[in-house]
Amino acid sequence: MAVLAYRVQGYLRECLDSILDQPVRDIEVIAVDDCSPDSCGEIITEYAARDPRVRAVRLDTNVGLGEARNIGLDRATGEYVWFLDSDDWLAEGCLPVVAERLRRADPEVLVVDHVRAYWNNRTLGSAMTRTVPDSGERVFTVRDRPEVLGVLHTAWNKVVRRRFLTDLGLRFGPGWYEDVSFSYPVLLAAERINVLDRVCVHYRQRRAGAITGTRDDRHFEVFPHWRRVFALMDRWGPAYDDLRPLIFERMVWHQLIVLGNGRRLSPRLRRDFFDRVVADYRRFRPAGGYRRPGGAEGVKHRLVAGGHWWAYLLLRALHRSRSTLAGRSRWVVPLATLTGRRSEPANSRPEPTGDRPGLPGSRPEPTGDRPGLPENGPVTVRPSRARRLVGLGRAGLRRAYYAAQLRRPIDPTLAVYAAYWYRGYACNPAAIHAEARRLAPHIRGVWVVRRDLADTLPPGVPYVVAGTRPYLRALARARWLVNNVNFPDYVMKRRGSVHVQTHHGTPVKVMGLDQQRYPAGAVGLDFRRLLRRIDRWDYSITSNSFSTQMWDRAYPAGYVTLETGYPRNDRLVNATPAQIGAVRDAFGFGPADRVVLYLPTHREHRPGYRPPFEPAALLDVLGPTGRVLVRGHYLDPTAGRAAAGAPPDPPDAVAGSTGVVDRSDAGTDVGRLRDVTGHPRVEDLYLAADVLITDYSSAMFDYGCLDRPIVIYAPDWADYRRQRGVYLDILAEAPGAVATSFTELLTRFRTGAVDDPAATRARDRFRRRFCALDDGRAAERVVRRTLLGEPD
Repeated sequence: MAVLAYRVQGYLRECLDSILDQPVRDIEVIAVDDCSPDSCGEIITEYAARDPRVRAVRLDTNVGLGEARNIGLDRATGEYVWFLDSDDWLAEGCLPVVAERLRRADPEVLVVDHVRAYWNNRTLGSAMTRTVPDSGERVFTVRDRPEVLGVLHTAWNKVVRRRFLTDLGLRFGPGWYEDVSFSYPVLLAAERINVLDRVCVHYRQRRAGAITGTRDDRHFEVFPHWRRVFALMDRWGPAYDDLRPLIFERMVWHQLIVLGNGRRLSPRLRRDFFDRVVADYRRFRPAGGYRRPGGAEGVKHRLVAGGHWWAYLLLRALHRSRSTLAGRSRWVVPLATLTGRRSEPANSRPEPTGDRPGLPGSRPEPTGDRPGLPENGPVTVRPSRARRLVGLGRAGLRRAYYAAQLRRPIDPTLAVYAAYWYRGYACNPAAIHAEARRLAPHIRGVWVVRRDLADTLPPGVPYVVAGTRPYLRALARARWLVNNVNFPDYVMKRRGSVHVQTHHGTPVKVMGLDQQRYPAGAVGLDFRRLLRRIDRWDYSITSNSFSTQMWDRAYPAGYVTLETGYPRNDRLVNATPAQIGAVRDAFGFGPADRVVLYLPTHREHRPGYRPPFEPAALLDVLGPTGRVLVRGHYLDPTAGRAAAGAPPDPPDAVAGSTGVVDRSDAGTDVGRLRDVTGHPRVEDLYLAADVLITDYSSAMFDYGCLDRPIVIYAPDWADYRRQRGVYLDILAEAPGAVATSFTELLTRFRTGAVDDPAATRARDRFRRRFCALDDGRAAERVVRRTLLGEPD
């Protein structure tokens, strides 16, 4: 397998995994990093270090896909070579089938089937089954079955005998469309072709970044590749003259495809491109003619033959008009338009309502079918419906107010900050806001907060309450909008505004578009609306190259990635011993106390599930100096109480200055076990804790900055991995000791495995990979680049 990588960091892992996870050992993977400016080289090096079947090739200069494939071919030693594009992936279990067909049929070229895989998880099969059926163990030539030339002309759907290629002297040409001058000559020259009617390749249809969807004058490079095909036929002599009509028809078809694709050629280039098509038509038209296709395609061929550009342009316009009218005839009015309802927004959870950031001023909507209005007679408006109508009226007024504010100029000094659906002053936006006050005091920072949480903001932080007119005015007029989730759908991306998406953790679980493959964790998500939201982003802040790779795939759009480290971790990295001591003192912890923080993540695919956790047993193992803090996820705040074995807050519960409420359960001394779910600053908990226990939470990456023991406690790993989906095998690449049962967790603490040399080595590897950018200056880098506009 030859895999050539350039700017595909978000997809390369899936490609390599799809090869290496096949139940076949007798393969080699020549992975060529074509001097990619992203993390492709790092990924290839990582895979080569852990799997001897991968051979890494690093090019010092970018040579392009064609020459990179030639280099891969030169390094290959196998009997057959298969060129797989690095943003595509192999179908599960296909390699044993391919190997068996190669063994039985002994072809020079094996053609395999594929599906187009779209961003919305939809797949579209090819027409190969109908046009070129499976040939079993029989082999043939192009003259026997000329329809094989109609198979998509790519290198990745053909497995070719390596000796056949070297004897033929066939190489990939330079530039775009290099597949053309490889695929057709391979089929023309082969004496033993075989077709396997098995989907082997998922051909990714990328939303952004694919050559076939990029407007560029490099699409003119298709012409030299077709001329190369005919030059080869000239060199091979008259024996191939009878195949020229077939190749000529393919050439005209392909060039017209490129010409007609509005995503590839800008209008100003189309006339020139058409003239080139006409020139090739007249240059390579066979002396005896060729079989011209029927219908509209045949008309296009005639227009090319006569050089009738204006007639071609008119035909194209008529075709596009018919397509548009056909689309309108199939248009369906959304239910929301008729009923006034709205669907839930597609953040990682439904957005709040009322004074919280749903549609401005909206109230929760009912579910189920809504009865239609009677045709005659009076209409009785029930109180609940009346309230809904009033809510919709208020929402309309507020939307009108927001729209009016959009007509006013952007405030060049205003930055709006928000975090966790307006839950308060937290995470990366808070760190950026604090640093901006120091570096850019001329920028006025305003926080968005829910009304019920306004009193949690630090003193002196200006804020607006979600859903109010000042809130709408700030959203409409801000120069900068900084958030660790998405702003509501109705927020417009204004020309001149800058949207900064900070995210809120290095991802273990799959996110964004990747959640489509794991529907149990994606209930209610609207991925089209998600794409519209990410199209507003100007910058995406990432904590490490792994996050960058995953976000590229999960959130494909045209934003700029800033791989700066996480601003929220600056406090952890910069904390002095005195500051850490002050935090522990605030919690009442002494120097000899051993504080364990248990921080489980939310499991949206298993509502109500709680990992087995018996704090009394853990405290017994820790001994008299042991202390346990339990923090539930913000999307599941009751999880902290459940894990702590404590009832809901009693009326006389007393919170200290830290906001931590002392808990006790049977057999536990008061104060040794605490539910800290409500504590406003998770960084305080990290600084106070000596050990972190977590499962799939991004907390491990933040806590790793402190270089303290981390224990992975994952009793439901198999189910979580299968149902929710993960990017990282957290058991194989853990930051320390691992336990998959509570008994095993206790054993890790009892035996000292939590902080033994093996755990320390694992933590060191983990920190090198995920925490290297966290140097205490991440917020400064973000402020200088996004708010002050300074170069890297």
